[in-house]
Amino acid sequence: MKSPLLSLPGAVPAEGRDEGVAAHYGDLFREQRALADGSGLVDLSHRGVVTVSGSDRLAWLHLLITQHVTELAPGQATEALILSANGHIEHALYLVDDGERVWMHVEPGTRQDLIAYLESMKFFYRVEVADRTEDFAVVHLPAGSIAEAPEGSVVRETPYGRDLFLPRPELESYAAGHGPLAGVLAYEALRVEAHRPRLGFETDHRTIPHELGLIGVAVHLQKGCYRGQETVARVHNLGKPPRRLVFLHLDGSEVHLPGPGTPVRLASDGPDGRQLGFVTTSARHYELGPIALALVKRNVAVDAELLAGDTAAAQETVVEP
Repeated sequence: MKSPLLSLPGAVPAEGRDEGVAAHYGDLFREQRALADGSGLVDLSHRGVVTVSGSDRLAWLHLLITQHVTELAPGQATEALILSANGHIEHALYLVDDGERVWMHVEPGTRQDLIAYLESMKFFYRVEVADRTEDFAVVHLPAGSIAEAPEGSVVRETPYGRDLFLPRPELESYAAGHGPLAGVLAYEALRVEAHRPRLGFETDHRTIPHELGLIGVAVHLQKGCYRGQETVARVHNLGKPPRRLVFLHLDGSEVHLPGPGTPVRLASDGPDGRQLGFVTTSARHYELGPIALALVKRNVAVDAELLAGDTAAAQETVVEP
């Protein structure tokens, strides 16, 4: 869905998975600084919005997702995954319950498959699944923001800020009164800085939660059975994941950022050496310079100097080997 905020002066459309909202509004670093200082907002109205209502909603979701939600209190934010039978990540859900229904926002382009799966699992439970994307837009307020949410709006409050589910007709007026606006490139740069993985960016068809550090964040280990739980328990108790997420400080003298999928190798092996992983997201940060997240083989030494394509990269550990 194309955001009306793209018509504002200076708005440059995002591409790829974030198509439909602004990449930036003319000054990437200023927008990052504003978010880091707790001001401004990010238009995330391209994300899918799904609700689950009914008296059985929490008990039913508890059976399907990786998070413990049977006693989720109204207003308490959480996040969860839906896994395949083999434990691979299929969906990432960012949830909050308002006392009557569970609200969740999900990655662009994933809501139809998510709703189809949820509908197939309803059975005799008293739940109703609804696609609310055409009615509600997601807006992000950074941590420290003093902006007030409109009365009656649903809010997910997290350590990284607040996600508001705004009626779409209110998006333009709310943004006009709570700027400055920041694009998704600024939002992504701070996400990379915080080592926060994103579905479709840090994941591929074989990603398991352990590789991204999501155990204890989106995966609760003390709950009942759900699809993929066997893999989660086996790797947690008996083994190690085959890959691990790392944070990269990239050589700031390079003009071009290594894009998603760029091979990661040992610097000592050179650009023709054996591939040990790949870049998942890269960004230009207002303080740190060029940075990235990458997935590498678990046995890559934590102090190894790396190459992301032709760019020198120093790693920080996100997930322990």
